[in-house]
Amino acid sequence: MDEHDFGDVIHLIRKEDPRYERRAYFFLRDALDHTVSTIRKAEAKSGKKRESNHVTGQELLEGIRDYALAQYGPMAHLVLSSWGITRCGDFGEMVYQLIEHGVFSKTESDRKEDFAEIFEFEETFVKPFQPKRRRLPAPPLASSEVP
Repeated sequence: MDEHDFGDVIHLIRKEDPRYERRAYFFLRDALDHTVSTIRKAEAKSGKKRESNHVTGQELLEGIRDYALAQYGPMAHLVLSSWGITRCGDFGEMVYQLIEHGVFSKTESDRKEDFAEIFEFEETFVKPFQPKRRRLPAPPLASSEVP
């Protein structure tokens, strides 16, 4: 599907359900491409080929996590939340919207619940970038040092 057609589908989805920003859907598509590429590289390295090119919900979430961190680093949480994405389940909602519009496909065993909270956003996108230890306060100035 070309960029124009994908954009038209996103426009339709957002008319029905404006929870997620337009850019979030493009990010999701790019993250899926990243996930597929990562899986293929792992296959080539191991010499084991998968039976199907299908990506599970958990695999996609892991790819989304890695892609978000690679693209936005410490800003990933802020960027995703600005798009209306605050938990893994939001990606499941978006995936199923795209499935309903014929952009993504699913197998019989796929369920929206596959996108349950595989990871916590705070743990994944905020905590790794916080300082490891608190800085000690500066010692008080001696009375002779006060201007």
